[in-house]
Amino acid sequence: MYQILTDSECDLPLATLEASNVDAISFHTKIGDQDLINDFGKSYDINEFYQKIQSGIMPTTTQVNVGEYFEFFKPYVENKMPIVYIGFSGGLSGSMSSAHQAKSMLLESYPEADIRIIDTLAASGGEGLMVLKAIRLQKAGATLDGLVSWFDENKMRLRSNITVDNLNYLYHGGRISRTSATVGTLLKVKPILDVDPSGKLRVAMKTRTRRKSLLELADLTLGIIQENPSQPIIITTSGDYDAAEVVKERIIEKVSTADIQIYPIGMTISSHTGFGCVAVFAMGEAPRV
Repeated sequence: MYQILTDSECDLPLATLEASNVDAISFHTKIGDQDLINDFGKSYDINEFYQKIQSGIMPTTTQVNVGEYFEFFKPYVENKMPIVYIGFSGGLSGSMSSAHQAKSMLLESYPEADIRIIDTLAASGGEGLMVLKAIRLQKAGATLDGLVSWFDENKMRLRSNITVDNLNYLYHGGRISRTSATVGTLLKVKPILDVDPSGKLRVAMKTRTRRKSLLELADLTLGIIQENPSQPIIITTSGDYDAAEVVKERIIEKVSTADIQIYPIGMTISSHTGFGCVAVFAMGEAPRV
């Protein structure tokens, strides 16, 4: 037996995690002087958060520190329970480094502890798909070594395609220049982003108009799933559920049996994308490049 752990950036429903006894550590977001905990909506209404960023408010985020990870892992270690933490991309946050430091500290006091850390090199629904896979593997009887091996061999097959509606958030996050944000806004440019092999966001292509960007997300996903069209697909959005439905309907129009779930994007990622981000996550046959 081993314990699956994750974090709030997997963007899965809390009920899904609780049903499979998966514990999650919370990331943090700040609006003005208000400190918010990304605890799957238990302490703060995500739709209220979306309203704030839609109005132009720019939240700030902080990584989970070493002490928080230490306390998160410690009860399982003390109970001699092997753990596997399936976490937010180290290419997007220093929190993954904090998790590794906490592991090293715990091993100093508990040298026999079995602590595995998997950098999903993904975020949002991409990380969520990885957590769901871990749950399925565990329920199917996979050993901890077997689960970790699967991730080593397959996590790079995960594909993430994302579009945003407000370029200013990409500018403030250092993803594009001020000029690109200004000119792009005037020309109604809507970028398509993906996640590179190191787990970082990059601009993959540019489209004109919101609708074209949404249809491009769907078409890219259709290309990814053609070898396995029945696989689970996750769409996430920072508040624009109608746009997410456009993507879903386009995919279902081509693959009527597609298994698609739509979930809200949590506060941390939404802080860097702004209102209206839509992202689609699925597994390809070949590793991403």
